[in-house]
Amino acid sequence: MSRVTEIRYVGYAVTDFEAEHGFYRDVWGLKEVAEQDGMSYFATEGDGEHHVVRLRKADEKRVDVIALATDSRGDVDALHDKVIGAGCTIIFPPRDLTTPGGGYGFRFFSPDGLPFEISSDVARGTAREMVRWDGIPQKISHIVLHSPDHKAMVTFFVDVLGLRVSDWLGDFMCFLRCNSAHHRLALLPGPACLNHVAYDVLTVDDMMRGISRLRKKGTDILWGPGRHTAGDNTFSYFTTPNGFAVEYTSGLEEVDFENHVDKVHVPGPQIMDQWGVGVGGPQTMPHPEADKGLFQPVEA
Repeated sequence: MSRVTEIRYVGYAVTDFEAEHGFYRDVWGLKEVAEQDGMSYFATEGDGEHHVVRLRKADEKRVDVIALATDSRGDVDALHDKVIGAGCTIIFPPRDLTTPGGGYGFRFFSPDGLPFEISSDVARGTAREMVRWDGIPQKISHIVLHSPDHKAMVTFFVDVLGLRVSDWLGDFMCFLRCNSAHHRLALLPGPACLNHVAYDVLTVDDMMRGISRLRKKGTDILWGPGRHTAGDNTFSYFTTPNGFAVEYTSGLEEVDFENHVDKVHVPGPQIMDQWGVGVGGPQTMPHPEADKGLFQPVEA
């Protein structure tokens, strides 16, 4: 069955382009790999995905696109048909992509209005073996979204895009997998928007080294360091200069994609953070607001 198999990148529109550009290049630990039509593209050091962040200067902050991978052109076409069958609005149908890395894909609005791309055959970039104490991202780990009807969106991602439920936190947060990682997407109630994008680092030591580097460069931690229960991953959350939440994480649980049995975790302080020693909490994260780009296409 055709399904989404991985995360590719997130495209952002930002009002302070230079600050965001400098943050991802000089602070967060990504490498700039392309520039096209005034947009900058960044990759991680530790994975061959062509790029994981795209930046565009704009008058309003918004999410331009959340790009996901599938395995083949045939899967792109099949998922396009399923997305149409689910009643979603198509931004553009399957075609050869002209963005850096190329590939074949289509874009659509989710039922909530967030813009998604599904693609295959994107050129691979260069990667190096990460070593302990690098303290910079290997790859995108997961993306968390808000939805005004999060249970309906869980059904959409499962029935239409082929993800599977790994766990629930109470009845308000669902963790979804598209491969052996415990979760690549998660959904929370709220206005349709991005909650945060998480990046894997090699070890908990790398996360702590990353926290130190960020502090020295003027970006302090919002919440953490800690360890979640669902997924068993460590976490530390920050915001970019334009106010997007980002996370360093390590040790995300690996599961059997086909046979993992989901469970419900009862919410509580030591479920959200098993260590309970860090600063902040969910209340210190940016307050969710409906994305400015809902149902507003950006084709580039």
